[in-house]
Amino acid sequence: MNALEKRSVSALASVYAMRMLGLFMVMPVFMLLGKELDGATPALLGFAIGAYGLSQALLQIPYGMLSDRFGRKPMLYIGLALFAGGSLLAGAADSIYVVIAGRILQGAGAIASVLMALLSDLTREQERTKAMATVGITIGLSFSISLVFGPLLGAAWGLSGIFYVTAGLAVLALVVVNRIVPTPHQHKTSADTHPAKEMLGRVISDGRLLRLDFGIFALHLALTSLFLVFPSMLQEKFGLPARSHWWFYLSVVVTSFFAMVPFIIIGEKKRKMKPVLCGAITLLTLAVAGFTGVPGSLVAAWIVLFFFFMAFNLLEASLPSLISKEAPAASKGTAMGVYSTSQFLGAFLGGALGGMLLQRLGTDGVLWFMTGVLALWLLVALTMPAPGYTTSFVVQLKEVINGQYDDIDGHLRRLPGVQDVVIVEDAATAYLKVDRQQFDEALLADFSFVRQASNS
Repeated sequence: MNALEKRSVSALASVYAMRMLGLFMVMPVFMLLGKELDGATPALLGFAIGAYGLSQALLQIPYGMLSDRFGRKPMLYIGLALFAGGSLLAGAADSIYVVIAGRILQGAGAIASVLMALLSDLTREQERTKAMATVGITIGLSFSISLVFGPLLGAAWGLSGIFYVTAGLAVLALVVVNRIVPTPHQHKTSADTHPAKEMLGRVISDGRLLRLDFGIFALHLALTSLFLVFPSMLQEKFGLPARSHWWFYLSVVVTSFFAMVPFIIIGEKKRKMKPVLCGAITLLTLAVAGFTGVPGSLVAAWIVLFFFFMAFNLLEASLPSLISKEAPAASKGTAMGVYSTSQFLGAFLGGALGGMLLQRLGTDGVLWFMTGVLALWLLVALTMPAPGYTTSFVVQLKEVINGQYDDIDGHLRRLPGVQDVVIVEDAATAYLKVDRQQFDEALLADFSFVRQASNS
């Protein structure tokens, strides 16, 4: 990357991280501290935890499309201002209903699609994969950090303190956008990062992608539901005070992260992704079921949660990669938009339905609900064909004479390892899906009418 790209990616990744950190920090402590809110019930507390996911899911793609018309930075300012306002509203609240309103307002700052579109504007095609990977890493780190900082801040300043810190992070993100993030001279529509309405039908009718969308839906439903019951179990059943929860989560998250890395390598390098995926779903399902019968031992709780997060981290890292591989050529941005919407819907329903079950059936009711959804995901995954091992490859066309696009398409399709080709004539760009083991980039040099732009 050049200096401008490094600055852009670092700044946008930090904005993404601050926003996600604010959303996640409340999860490990909300069920413990939210009981003091007026009108609080398990069902309403669960709804409050997941409420941000509803507005996120509804507004994710519209924000990106509005940014095409009104500009990236104005939409970022609006989204971050809403996020800060929702945080302040929730922080000042004494009532669970006001906190729910604050959480919905937080989620209304659904700027993820705008951030990815701006990332597209500020980076070259050949650096796009690195840029997206950097943002992905910051999201994972922000989640891990939130499990540590949430209990620490909750013990020091209470639930309101967490929301006020979240508002402060949003204001800091606004400053970063204004002062550090460059303003693009033009909008560049990239199929890797930008949803396109004409691609939507193809994406939502693809059985492979729908299975993966259901997977992220189930994964985040389970994660949100877990935090409805586990903090209370940790305090009441296992005898660990709330102020000490941070080190418990820290030790689990760090060790489980390193434990899952070998399986990622096996899945990718040995082309065993389906067995790895199904194994991780099985482990996740067994871990959740194990919570129902775990003895009152902190060591036993640690072991079960370790296996839960080992499987969770593996799946969280693998699913976006699979979406990228399975998406039709020139549809990656659209596929990721549907994927993200499914993720936030899962978080919303995990909180809302989990809270209702907690109120009516207690902790075991929530855990068996999670187990059932994950078991259903396992059945869905088992019926999925083995995922392909294609990667995207972008070719910038030049000196194309009218009517030559069909010839280019035919030539590219005949190259060894090329499985799909989509040419976007307005952008003079060809998007390829290729198998790296069979595809030779040097063959592109034989075509005088194309110039290699990037590979990922």
